[in-house]
Amino acid sequence: MRILVVSICSLALFSTVYGAQKQENKPQPKKQPQPAHHASQPAAHPAGGTGAKKMTTAPSAAKKAHTSQTSTAAYHAQKNKKNQASTPVYHEQKAKAAQASNAAYQTQKAKKNQTQAERQAAKAANERQTANAANANHAQVAGKPQHGKTEAVSGQNAGKGKFAKGKPLKPQHFNLPKQPNTAKAPPVKFQQGRRIQGSQNWQGQRYAVFRNYKSEWHDRNWWHNHYHNNITFVFGAPYYWNAGYWFPAWGYTPNAYYAWDGPIYGYNRMPPDQVTANVQSALQQQGYYHGEVDGLIGPLTRGAIADYQRDHGLYTTSTIDQPTLQSLGIA
Repeated sequence: MRILVVSICSLALFSTVYGAQKQENKPQPKKQPQPAHHASQPAAHPAGGTGAKKMTTAPSAAKKAHTSQTSTAAYHAQKNKKNQASTPVYHEQKAKAAQASNAAYQTQKAKKNQTQAERQAAKAANERQTANAANANHAQVAGKPQHGKTEAVSGQNAGKGKFAKGKPLKPQHFNLPKQPNTAKAPPVKFQQGRRIQGSQNWQGQRYAVFRNYKSEWHDRNWWHNHYHNNITFVFGAPYYWNAGYWFPAWGYTPNAYYAWDGPIYGYNRMPPDQVTANVQSALQQQGYYHGEVDGLIGPLTRGAIADYQRDHGLYTTSTIDQPTLQSLGIA
């Protein structure tokens, strides 16, 4: 009996459990969709936890899309502005570079187009400056002239009669001013017994006239008694003729003007001013003399003669002598 009761109870319990499980496994009816106006309700009344999360995410995505569009538009705007600003600057820099390049090209072209004569003149001027600098370094020490190698070689050539000879030039007669320009050629002062500096070192018979010269002062009668008709006047000053040279006749006219106190070679017995003018013209053609052909043997003319003499292996007498005129092709 007891067994039967236990069996019935067990059966009843099993039925109850099975029924409960079957009730749980029964499909649930579908929920009806919410009306459209409920979808726009605030998130404070969501239908469930999942729906609320979805509604929160949607605005965030829209905001990101809007931000991305704004950034892209700003980037393109900045790029366009940069391109617009850089383009004129680029073209301006390019134009300046082209102008500078063209200017440099024109400068180089101008330099290349220099004539051969200009280059030779510049070379000759440079050589003269070098010679002058070398001569300056051999200045006098304790009253004794110091001669360098170049001057020694020139002296040897001059002493042996070896002179560079130029092309023969036909003597000309120049229309010279009647009054001297004392600003360019100031008058020299008389010094009794003055000798030409450095002449004691000039060897050879052709330079004996310079070694022997000394200033003398005599009155008019004395000059007439000794040289008679061998006297000429240049710029109002008397010169006397002796052994192929013209010399200043100091004292003949007390206030006479002389631009140089020393011998002047007088080929064909031309007066000193015409000889000087021919020498000035010849030196001018060779680029040594840049002054006026005025017939005055002033500082500018003597400097040009000295430069020519150094360049042509002659003694630097700085005046008109026979070897210099032969070298120029005048005598």
